[in-house]
Amino acid sequence: MTGGRRKLPDACVERLRLCDLILHGGDVMTEAALAEIEAIGPPVEAVLGNMDSLELRARLPPERLIALAGGVKLGMVHDAGPAHGRLGRLQLRFPDADAVVFGHSHIPLHERDGGFQIFNPGSPTERRRSPLHAMGLARVAGGEISFELVPL
Repeated sequence: MTGGRRKLPDACVERLRLCDLILHGGDVMTEAALAEIEAIGPPVEAVLGNMDSLELRARLPPERLIALAGGVKLGMVHDAGPAHGRLGRLQLRFPDADAVVFGHSHIPLHERDGGFQIFNPGSPTERRRSPLHAMGLARVAGGEISFELVPL
C-alpha cells in the first residue's frame, strides 16, 4: 500500500488473486488503498471503517448483505461491538445472513451457533493486540459457507 502505510504481504496478494471475491471489513483508509486492492483482480466488497477517509465515507456503506453462490447470504460490518453477546447481536442485526464478517478489533475470531457464524479474519497489515498477522478465506459449497484463518 502507498502513503507510508504497510504493504499487503505478498502471500496475501497471491491468495487474493486466486479468489472469486475480496471482502474487506473496513479501515481501508484511503481511495488509493482501495484502488490497489481492486487492482489485485477479483471484485471487492467493502464496508466503511472508523479510520476511513471522507472520500470512502461517501463511497462505502456501513454494512451490507451479499448474496453468494448456492444461496448463501453474508453480512458485513466493521464494528461488531463488545465481545459479550456479539454472536446473538449480529444474528439479530443480519437475520437473513448465514454468516457475518467483521473487522475493527483486528483480532481473529470464528464463532458458530448452529448454522450461523461470525468471522473476523484479523489483519494482514495491522495486527494491534493480535498475536499474528492474518487473513481469512471463505469457501462456499453445498449451500454452506466455511471460514479458514490464514496466518501470514
